[in-house]
Amino acid sequence: MNNDIKNIEPKEIWSNFAKLNSIPRPSKKEDKVREFMVNFGKNLGLETVVDPVGNVIIKKPASKGMENRKTVVLQGHLDMVCQKNNETDFDFDTQGIQMYVDGDWVKAKGTTLGADNGLGVSAIMAILESKDIAHPPIEALFTIDEETGMTGAIGLQAGYLDGEILLNLDTEDDDEIGVGCAGGIDITGTKTYKTQAVSNTAKAFKITVKGLQGGHSGMDIHKGFGNANKLMNRILYAVQNEILIAEIKGGSLRNAIPRESNAIVVTEDFGAMNENFTKIANDIKEEYATIEKDLEIRLTEVTKPKNAISKEAQYTFIRVVYGIPNGVFRMSPDIEDLVETSNNLARITMENGAIEIACLTRSSIESGKMDLAYQIQSIFELGDFNVELSGSYPGWKPNPNSEIVKLLENIYKDKFNEEPKILACHAGLECGILGTNYPEMDMVSFGPNIRGAHSPDEKASISSTKKFWNYLLDVLKNIPKK
Repeated sequence: MNNDIKNIEPKEIWSNFAKLNSIPRPSKKEDKVREFMVNFGKNLGLETVVDPVGNVIIKKPASKGMENRKTVVLQGHLDMVCQKNNETDFDFDTQGIQMYVDGDWVKAKGTTLGADNGLGVSAIMAILESKDIAHPPIEALFTIDEETGMTGAIGLQAGYLDGEILLNLDTEDDDEIGVGCAGGIDITGTKTYKTQAVSNTAKAFKITVKGLQGGHSGMDIHKGFGNANKLMNRILYAVQNEILIAEIKGGSLRNAIPRESNAIVVTEDFGAMNENFTKIANDIKEEYATIEKDLEIRLTEVTKPKNAISKEAQYTFIRVVYGIPNGVFRMSPDIEDLVETSNNLARITMENGAIEIACLTRSSIESGKMDLAYQIQSIFELGDFNVELSGSYPGWKPNPNSEIVKLLENIYKDKFNEEPKILACHAGLECGILGTNYPEMDMVSFGPNIRGAHSPDEKASISSTKKFWNYLLDVLKNIPKK
């Protein structure tokens, strides 16, 4: 299956992508892929360094005749978002991604594909191993943990790179040139709660919300997709007088819009609960009928648990979750159609007397990011939750006078006979963080078409990857002189 991928054009990228995707590479577990990349660089006879936090840097001299050009940093991240469908049996820690071709798209069987940012990494690998591609001096920077904290970019110290230009290959639309991005902060609320024994006459049921689109919590946050955690809470609110919650497991990663949630509840009055459940389930399905065609909301009887949350603790929990904002908080007044500030209510777990709620707040404005973070913190504190704000990273402020942006814009227009979109995005790119230790580096981001990133629906366009590759080669060939 993956061998078929190696034969797609341009083979330079897809063969490396197949090799890369055979290596497990979850965020914060990059040991195997780091070893793979170090061996890759050393086998090419290139200077290869691992910095103190685990980033890999591979340096390659300029091709003949390009020695007087500015040094370029080609940058991508080694880790990938690990999401799978509930029915998919797959271990991201030990297995390689199972890929297949569907028309113009490369997809994975029931899991994320890892095109984010595997295609960018594979393109850099192709440049490093090439013998006939014209390019300036190259410093390849492969960062770790981009998806769950950007600790690789945060930990990269000054002095490891000499490049004057950075090309970040982590954008997901081939007609876009990225010049700015949002910053982010993780917000985690935790609380213990009192439990009570479930009565002998009660029955237990599992409420399931599944089949939502999910997606990238930055790039897709404005699309109105359903959030499984918020929908589950609406259901629990509707039946709260008839039930006690025994367990909730909803969502997973902070940077993925939650697609599924499951709750175990107990009831003494199934008739009333079922009536209220049916009404709210039908309301939700009707609301989302256009955009969430595969949404399922189900109620099934299950084995009765021994304990459930107390009525008082349940009352507070449901209202805290109801109060936490989700989705777009503010649109940018300065850049058309840009989400300025948002929150993703990413994960909720409740079991054995403990609750954890995880959010990711993003904003292109630092003050706006913290304003929303403090609002969410206040809601948590009103419910007597302990709150942790962590993993804060800055946004990337656009530079209207960027020389490299002008170069990419002109090459794009000449090559494709159309204007590229020059814009900032609501995702978190590493450029803003890298700029703290390398403030003089001129940065830009671009890449091939990837759809459904951070979800098992992720797919990468074959034709767009070819377009991206040819564009990248032209950019490298035209890097200005020192």
